[in-house]
Amino acid sequence: METPNHTSPVLADSSPTSNNTKLRGIHSGLLPYAQQSTHFSPSKYIKIPRRKPVKPDDVSSNGWLDAMRASSPPRKKLVKDFNCEIASENPDSAYLSWMNKYPSALSSFDKIMDQAKGKKIAIFLDYDGTLSPIVDDPDCAIMSNDMRSAVKNVAAHFPTAIISGRRRDMVYDLVGLTELYYAGSHGMDIMGPVNINVSNRESVKSINYQGNELNLFQPAREFLPVIDKVFRVLVESTKGIKGAKVENHKFCASVHYRNVEEKNWCVIAQCVHDVLKVYPCLRLTHGRKVLEVRPVIDWNKGKAVEFLLDSLGLSNSDDVLAIYMGDDKTDEDAFKALRQNKYGFGILVSSSPKETNAYYSLKDPTEVMKFLIALGNWKKA
Repeated sequence: METPNHTSPVLADSSPTSNNTKLRGIHSGLLPYAQQSTHFSPSKYIKIPRRKPVKPDDVSSNGWLDAMRASSPPRKKLVKDFNCEIASENPDSAYLSWMNKYPSALSSFDKIMDQAKGKKIAIFLDYDGTLSPIVDDPDCAIMSNDMRSAVKNVAAHFPTAIISGRRRDMVYDLVGLTELYYAGSHGMDIMGPVNINVSNRESVKSINYQGNELNLFQPAREFLPVIDKVFRVLVESTKGIKGAKVENHKFCASVHYRNVEEKNWCVIAQCVHDVLKVYPCLRLTHGRKVLEVRPVIDWNKGKAVEFLLDSLGLSNSDDVLAIYMGDDKTDEDAFKALRQNKYGFGILVSSSPKETNAYYSLKDPTEVMKFLIALGNWKKA
């Protein structure tokens, strides 16, 4: 396959809800497998529940604190919690036992490529903890130039997308490659191909810029005003908690407690809980040392993967091998979607045993980079 022409511009975002005049990064030559007559079924993707969710009155009774502790537990606890066959006092042996179930994607590379023969490959990547290391300050989670080169090389051969919990424009700024598709806010803000019928979809905008046409898909657009308001409320209510950080990811608000003393976790949790009591159209999800407030809609990273595959003309599971790499609980939805639809498989990035819907594992971003380099070299061979 010839390398796509990488000269098309970064587009301008026409969304009226964005304060940024730049549309973050989709390359005009990213449709190697696209089909021109793919039809889009609205009911296939998004449903907005209208029933108000039931929430306990305080965090001491609803399991939030337990979930917060479990979001990044010590290694010994992980061994105990994830039913490894080896005793918890021997974590190294337990990890090896876990890897028998979820083998290294590097060691299994030849086996994976055997499955790829005759199929169209698509690559999906999380950002934090996958392309960049986990750090105390999310603003300092910078991917290396070598990683950027590895991702760029893969995108030259296969449709490649980054699906992050961050804002789409933020993750584009961090990655800086126009060769990719970008999905921010856990897939609630997607810039992707236009090969779908969008005439009846308010959540999809068709954009034509200097001869390049793309779709902006935002299934939770109606929630933008309330998310912005909740973000400001959370900033105010947590400003007295040392180490707390609140981020506005456009379609979700994230409250980081990585740098908050554990004795104050209940305080930060109660702040989020009190907000959700006022806004029943929003819900809580747990990430790695982060509480995320999202719209109550049937949408996640798995739905985003399905949407992108369909948009690319890759919804035939017999003809595609999709690979998703991620490290966090939110990535499990993507792993599960690939497994259930038989589109491909997930690769969990973790140095500790975890329950997962992935098939394979990699220890850290360094191993992710090695896998991407191997994938690019395999295509060239």
